[in-house]
Amino acid sequence: MLVFRMRTKLPSRTQRVQRRGFERLVGRALAALPPDVAAMLDNVEIVVEDEPTPEQVDRGGDPEETLFGLYEGVPLTERGVDYSLVLPDKITIFRGPLEREFRNAAEMSREVRITVVHELAHHLGFDEDRLDELGLA
Repeated sequence: MLVFRMRTKLPSRTQRVQRRGFERLVGRALAALPPDVAAMLDNVEIVVEDEPTPEQVDRGGDPEETLFGLYEGVPLTERGVDYSLVLPDKITIFRGPLEREFRNAAEMSREVRITVVHELAHHLGFDEDRLDELGLA
């Protein structure tokens, strides 16, 4: 089961329009996944948040690096026969850091796609070293 959910209500119409545009970028990145990869996404929820919390920054690794996305859960490669009746894994894509870093629409679209694929790769069991080798770090 793959769930894509948006959160955080924004006060102004302009902010809502900007957020919807960003959410569409995330949706396009998911829609562009090869069918065999999409079929492997089991029990994972994808959420768009404006900013990471301090706890998420801590879980994200190096606090000196900007956190664009975060995977929280049990990778498929670590699930055993006793893996059942658990809450979905969670992938959070952070809009604020991405928008501040990438002003150009083409760069933003590319980086959102890379961030979504990077976090989904963690769900599939890839570690940071392997993602770096693949150019997804």
